[in-house]
Amino acid sequence: MTKRNKIIYWIATIWLSLGMVSTGVVQLLKVKEEIALFTNLGYPLYLMTILAIWKFLGVIAVLIPKFPLLKEWAYAGFFFAMSGAVFSHLAHGDGAKEFFGPILLLILTVVSWYFRPEDRKMTSVKL
Repeated sequence: MTKRNKIIYWIATIWLSLGMVSTGVVQLLKVKEEIALFTNLGYPLYLMTILAIWKFLGVIAVLIPKFPLLKEWAYAGFFFAMSGAVFSHLAHGDGAKEFFGPILLLILTVVSWYFRPEDRKMTSVKL
């Protein structure tokens, strides 16, 4: 892995982790604005707790060394959650302000996944 790729990976991964943790905290604490957002989109409020816990676990999985399969699942979960948020806002007719955050986290997820070091990738098994 080149130094450039390592820097890109860590910048994207740190920003992704900070974004997931901060939105997870907001959801876990059920901040008034987040409740309004979820209610406006038609989602049940208990989903906030589930998403928050998954985000925290996903950040741990992405940051700890080893466990490449767990990392793949965490990246997939981030991708599904953020793409779902983007499409929910689009379907609801929200403006760019509402889906800018999820798009940014979606991009950071893809960049972090793409530039991850070899020791954080799945190795293929030959049968």
